[in-house]
Amino acid sequence: MTGYTEMRRRTLLAAAAMAPAMFAAGAASAQSACQMSASNGKVALVTGSSRGIGAATARRLARDGYAVTVNCVVNRDLAAGVVKEIEDAGGRATWVQADVSDPAAVRRLFEANERAFGPVDVVVSNAGIMRLATFRDMTDDDFNRMVDVNLKGSFYVLREAARRVRDGGRIIALSSSITLLRSPSYGPYAATKAAQELYANILGKELEGRMISVNALAPGLVNTTLFTDGKTREQIAGFAARTPHKRLGEPSDIADTIAALCSADGGWINGQTVFTNGGIV
Repeated sequence: MTGYTEMRRRTLLAAAAMAPAMFAAGAASAQSACQMSASNGKVALVTGSSRGIGAATARRLARDGYAVTVNCVVNRDLAAGVVKEIEDAGGRATWVQADVSDPAAVRRLFEANERAFGPVDVVVSNAGIMRLATFRDMTDDDFNRMVDVNLKGSFYVLREAARRVRDGGRIIALSSSITLLRSPSYGPYAATKAAQELYANILGKELEGRMISVNALAPGLVNTTLFTDGKTREQIAGFAARTPHKRLGEPSDIADTIAALCSADGGWINGQTVFTNGGIV
């Protein structure tokens, strides 16, 4: 036992002597990883990214090393602010004003991205609007605008993505958990979001052989103006209480899932709808 104890003592002393060197090596490795994440040589384009989920996604992808094109329709100052945040943190970004309901504007958006950063690797079709009313009260204007932006606009974005995303890339369309919740007054909006799930599944098959993964992401109750506008604090608290985690999702929760799908580990997920709703359905 005495010989074993002495051998064990020497082993512990040797390990203790090596610890500083191992810590230094680990720190150097971590620093190297941070430097690599500053630029991974890839490019991402996120529509509707001046605020909310889109802005959080742009910031997260920039943090992961992507050069990012931010898109807006009217919120030019907000889009410029997202770009400034990214640049101040050491990333690369630009912003482009384009209405996704206009196919020519969508083409110009992709062309501007290519002029700034080169071919695109990740496209997140996030731009969308929500108009709520029962079937009997929904106006033609509100219905048509949702179709123009959510249904047609996403198609225009995905069509350009199918033509331009580099092999091995990612394409993500934003659906909604309302396709499962199916609450009154959400009918036409839910229909435009259900289309994203069909788009993703079919496009993923059409791009076979190119190692491009296409998915739909279906957030639940998220703390964005799209959800909170027009609701009282009590109503919002009531919705939050319905979730197992007793809170609304945050835009960063959705952005984290998008980042996971865009990572090397997310490639085998293809043609699926990923419900990011904290378990409300």
